Amino acid sequence: MAKRRYWLLKTEPEEFSWREQVERGEKGEVWSGVRNAGARNNLQAMKKGDRAFFYHTGGERRIVGIVEVIREHYPDPTAGKDEPWVAVDVKAVAALPKPVTLAEVKSDPGLQGMALVKYPRLSVQPVTEQEWNIVCRRGGLK
Repeated sequence: MAKRRYWLLKTEPEEFSWREQVERGEKGEVWSGVRNAGARNNLQAMKKGDRAFFYHTGGERRIVGIVEVIREHYPDPTAGKDEPWVAVDVKAVAALPKPVTLAEVKSDPGLQGMALVKYPRLSVQPVTEQEWNIVCRRGGLK
């Protein structure tokens, strides 16, 4: 079995929030509407069972939960027929007991190389296992 990989998915809470993700239950929700080639490539690299931080952008700018990939990439239903965009399906796994803010990520020496710091506009980002563990600890999960 392949080793689990980690990611970060950004969403505007006014568009789709952690609460709404949780309400979808086991059936999960399609992660669609991504229109950036780098983010698309990250969606294509996701495998069933991978985990991702659920990040609220906008005024919140914080990691609020963890989702799991339950369906690997397929054509994005919000894209045109001949467009190259893809989607994945994710389900909620756990809320962070203490959401981790962007300011906290930026201030942590162990997270200086995190894509969230280096590529702040990228909506789907890889997260290393070390970064994952640091954020989980900061968020009260470990």
